[in-house]
Amino acid sequence: MATQTQVPCDVKDLALADLGKRRTEWAFQSMPVLQTIRKQFIKTQPLAGLRVAACLHVTTETANLMITLRDGGASVVLCASNPLSTQDDVASTLVRDYGIPVYAIKGENNDVYYQHLNAAADSRPNITMDDGCDLVHLLHTKRQELLDGILGGTEETTTGVIRLRAMSKEGVLRYPVIAVNDALTKHLFDNRYGTGQSTLDGVIRATNVLLAGLNLVVAGYGWCGRGVATRARGMGANVIITEVDPTKAIEAVMDGYRAMPMHEAAAIGDVFITVTGNKHVIGKEHFERMKNGAILCNSGHFNVEIDLEGLAKMSSSRRPTREFVEEYVFRDGRRVYVLGEGRLINLASAEGHPASVMDMSFANQALAAEYMVKNHASLEKKVYSVPEALDKQVAKMKLEAMGVQIDRLSIEQEHYLASWSEGT
Repeated sequence: MATQTQVPCDVKDLALADLGKRRTEWAFQSMPVLQTIRKQFIKTQPLAGLRVAACLHVTTETANLMITLRDGGASVVLCASNPLSTQDDVASTLVRDYGIPVYAIKGENNDVYYQHLNAAADSRPNITMDDGCDLVHLLHTKRQELLDGILGGTEETTTGVIRLRAMSKEGVLRYPVIAVNDALTKHLFDNRYGTGQSTLDGVIRATNVLLAGLNLVVAGYGWCGRGVATRARGMGANVIITEVDPTKAIEAVMDGYRAMPMHEAAAIGDVFITVTGNKHVIGKEHFERMKNGAILCNSGHFNVEIDLEGLAKMSSSRRPTREFVEEYVFRDGRRVYVLGEGRLINLASAEGHPASVMDMSFANQALAAEYMVKNHASLEKKVYSVPEALDKQVAKMKLEAMGVQIDRLSIEQEHYLASWSEGT
């Protein structure tokens, strides 16, 4: 447990705070929408007197969201949503310089991860902010005594929304949650451009491999998969898509990629990136067909997309070869390399999404929290999309910050679009 501070926390080393503060300030320069919201929150104090527990990736961008919520009047506690996604210097500056309790250490084991989740829950939150639904799950299973004090929550990512909708369908969700991931200004940009760039950044930092000329297999052609595929093609890779959804597979083909089953792709792929949100997308039958030297990584939320347990059983030995790279040797002498323990490679070996794209995602988080506080009494215990007005507000603010102007409909055009009486 960290010392030298009266702020409760569990971080690696408070001496890292100077670097974290500089990096957090650097990121904030690229987050003009959140800057505007922070100024508004300072004046209006929409979260005054409320406790917010956030389970998010502890990055510079997240730090600026936490500071914005704090400046809006909230008492904020932050824990990590992934054992390898924490930036230790950022965790330290939030504690030392901003007085925000943080429970997160990069590389923490599973037991410590859940200790940190429970520490966040101990703050008795009124609002939860999740990335993957782990905090919500904990509150609905082992910490149910805290549920009555919760007004509502927000969820950042696709996997978390899937889990929340399953809870809602079964009638077990105990408070309303806004699916921030559903906002157009989130998934069209964060998932596509953010995941695309940061995933390849993570692969390259971990391996220093040249992607040009390699067969790069992307498992899943949702918005994250689209982003990864686009960026990989731009770097000269021969991109192959695997899918289970026929419509998405057609899209991939018409976007110029090859689509095939993973069973076929396994035999020709050089680099494999999973972004499906499902488990065991790459399994034993695929490992058996892989080339010597194949590289495997994941950019979906949890470390279940690659069957790592099955891979370990098939291997005669394993060893680390570089930071965030582990070599598995098969009995026939072939070697494959798993990056970042199968966890989010864009956060394990890189820095996650650029601040400019997280600007919109976290603007949605801040505004959704404000909306939940104002409207929770009239909301049912289910999952809600971000209100369209808030989504468009974020888009408008981002365009203004970029110095981009667009057209407006005339009264005549508005009437025409709303009418059925005018013919051709």
